[in-house]
Amino acid sequence: MKLLRTIRLDPSDTFVFERAAEPGEWAVTGSFLFMNEDAGTLVGKRRAAFRSGFAGVRSLGFSTLSVVTVLREGDREEAVSQLAQSLVDHLGAPSLEIAQAAAQEEIDFAAGLAEHPEGTLIAMHRTIEDGEVREQFRVLMERDKNVGADKMHMHSRAFVIVEEDGDEEGPEERVDLLGLAEGKRS
Repeated sequence: MKLLRTIRLDPSDTFVFERAAEPGEWAVTGSFLFMNEDAGTLVGKRRAAFRSGFAGVRSLGFSTLSVVTVLREGDREEAVSQLAQSLVDHLGAPSLEIAQAAAQEEIDFAAGLAEHPEGTLIAMHRTIEDGEVREQFRVLMERDKNVGADKMHMHSRAFVIVEEDGDEEGPEERVDLLGLAEGKRS
C-alpha cells in the first residue's frame, strides 16, 4: 500500500505559500481548507495554495509536489491520526471522533492517487468550474534508467547534468529526487 508525502526539491514553496508544508509530511489534496472561501476572490499566496498546493497533514502547510511512498506498518493510521488532530487543533473540528472520520476520507482519496510506482511525483492543478472545485493531477515518473547519455537521448530524462570541457564530454550525474528530499546525495 502507498500514500503521498510532501517533497521540497527547492525552497520555492517557502516563498510561494503562506505556510509551506515540511518535507516528508503525509499529504492530502487539502481542498477542504478552502471550503468556506470564494476561490474567485483569492489572491497572492492563498491563491497559489488553492491552485496547486497539497496539504501536509501535520502542519496543514502546502507543498507543490507530493511523492508516492510505500507504507510501513502503522503509517496509514499515523497519517489519519495526525490529520484528525490537525483538524481539531487548526480548524476547530467538534470532536476527535468526527475529525477521524473526515481524516480517513481524505487519506483514502490520497491513497487512490498513490497507485503509481514508488518515487513518482504528483502535481495538482485546482480550479473552479461551474461552481465546483475540480482537481487535475499530473504524474511525473522516473524515466527509463537504461536510456543512454548521448545527446540524442538527453531529452528523455527530466534532470541530467552534463559537465563539458571543450569538445570532450564529461561524466553524467543523475539527480536522485527521493534522495534530495531525504537529504541524501547520489
